[in-house]
Amino acid sequence: MSAYNPPTQTGGATSHTQPTISVSDTARSVEYTCGDCDAAVSLKRGEPIRCRSCGHRVLYKQRTNRMVQFEAR
Repeated sequence: MSAYNPPTQTGGATSHTQPTISVSDTARSVEYTCGDCDAAVSLKRGEPIRCRSCGHRVLYKQRTNRMVQFEAR
C-alpha cells in the first residue's frame, strides 16, 4: 500500500479560486428572536449564531413587515 499523493496543479491548468468576501461595518443585519429568552438579536453575515444575552443557539427569523401577496389562479 502506498501513501496518497494529492494531484498538483500544472502550468496549463486554470485555477478556480473563490473571491474574497469582506464583511464591512455597513453590512445589512437581519433581526432574529432568541428561542429561549425571546430577546431581539441582530446578526450580520459571518457572525456566530448565538444569542448575546443568554448564549442560546436557536434563533427564529422575524416576520417581514413588507406586504406579500400571492395571486391564485
